[in-house]
Amino acid sequence: MTAGRDDRAPGVEDALAQAARRAGFDRAAGPVTGRSVLEAVGGIRGILESLVPGLVFVVLFALTNLPLALGVSVGLAAAFVGLRALQRSPVAPAVGGLLAAVVSAALALITGRPEDNFVLGLIQNAVYGGVLLASVLVGWPLIGLAVGFLLGEGTAWRKERRKFVAMQGLTLLWVGLFALRLLVQLPLYYSGQVELLGTFKLIMGIPLFAPLLVLSWLIVRAAFPAHTRAAQRGGATGL
Repeated sequence: MTAGRDDRAPGVEDALAQAARRAGFDRAAGPVTGRSVLEAVGGIRGILESLVPGLVFVVLFALTNLPLALGVSVGLAAAFVGLRALQRSPVAPAVGGLLAAVVSAALALITGRPEDNFVLGLIQNAVYGGVLLASVLVGWPLIGLAVGFLLGEGTAWRKERRKFVAMQGLTLLWVGLFALRLLVQLPLYYSGQVELLGTFKLIMGIPLFAPLLVLSWLIVRAAFPAHTRAAQRGGATGL
């Protein structure tokens, strides 16, 4: 039985560690700088890929019509994918944005309701927030699991009350972000206030994600001080 668990563990650890790296927690033991935050949110290119299509949609919808606004925003998302491909840089981030833009645009065109362009984002926030909340309620906070595997602790941190409480609290902070988005955006969706909905989606995207990521780094560093000291010693010796 133990051997079976060991056989499966690497795959689980790799998946959780990779998720933590994508969220930027691989820098948790290092200094938090403007550059590190910028890298964690995808750099200038990642910010543009995240904000520009949505911003263009809001502006064009206010000035013109739904098909044109959707067409241009999807076209911009496709252009970002093409640019990455030409420069031979990773296309996965841009492809994800393009697929989301296409699905959202198709839904809005099919229903004829401009606000349905934001349904996918609302569903994503509900799913992410619900899954994270459930993980806290059962005592296995997902962010704690990701950080634990990334830092090489596996699930051992759950036996230390300070670390356990910190990871529960950190996961709840991310639940709060997704819940806040829904609290603000759902009323706008149901009242059909498309321009405001689009605006608040942009405001509650990277501008909220980045500060929360910094706070998350600080919490992880405080909860796992041994890893912080080890990383600092490694940097000092050039390792």
